[in-house]
Amino acid sequence: MIWPLLFATQVAVSPVPAPVGQGAHDLLVAARTAIQGQRLAEGTAIVARAVGAGASGPELDRVIADLAFASGRFAEARVRYEALLKVRPSDRSLLEPAAIAALKIGETDRAYVLLSKAEAAGGASWRVWNALGVLNDFKSDWAKADECYDEAVRLAPKEAGPMNNRGWSYLLRGDWRRASDYFERASVLDPGSKRIADNARLARDVIAADLPKRAPAESDESIAARLNDAGVAALILGDQPRAVAAFTHALDASGTWYKRAAKNLEAVSRP
Repeated sequence: MIWPLLFATQVAVSPVPAPVGQGAHDLLVAARTAIQGQRLAEGTAIVARAVGAGASGPELDRVIADLAFASGRFAEARVRYEALLKVRPSDRSLLEPAAIAALKIGETDRAYVLLSKAEAAGGASWRVWNALGVLNDFKSDWAKADECYDEAVRLAPKEAGPMNNRGWSYLLRGDWRRASDYFERASVLDPGSKRIADNARLARDVIAADLPKRAPAESDESIAARLNDAGVAALILGDQPRAVAAFTHALDASGTWYKRAAKNLEAVSRP
């Protein structure tokens, strides 16, 4: 994914004159504060002012990388952090976001290398351990995944992410009851997360050996997506008839040709 021309190389906009008495460094500090507070439009505007005040070099590059990461532009963020790591290869504050950005865009091998370096540097955050848990799930190294999630939870007991990911870890192992338990715990920690709520509801449906039912006022797209998820879950459990039923119901429920369910139904129905 490519960042708009605003940050294609340096800042390719007409710079906004800096306020009197506020230099480039002070503006970049203010930009970092805005980015950390998820005030991304404000951060973008302040970076433009900083360039107008003469900002350049690693300090500016770091702020732009952080802005790309905070905005979900992980491909660009990964490239920018990697460039900074060439100068400071053991900087954990760069290793961690670079690794997570790599994981977000599916570069799992590179993510593992960067996360391992961040862990070795000492003082790794819960995000590092959480991401390492996910990567060990990919390798089906369940014992190592458990260790990583344990450490993530120890460091951040009120964060829902490690609980939710551990639920998926147990889902991948076919242990739906334990998966359900962790999804429910994650729901308590983050009751506003629709994705976590959907995970918890899916696990309950599977345990009850029933297909998802439409909730009051639920949209066609939402119930179709949940039915599709139930079909994938049934495949993991080796229940092909239930998977076919779920994918078929997803098509019926969507009111339109729900491409993902159609593709899954075609695949599972092949002799």
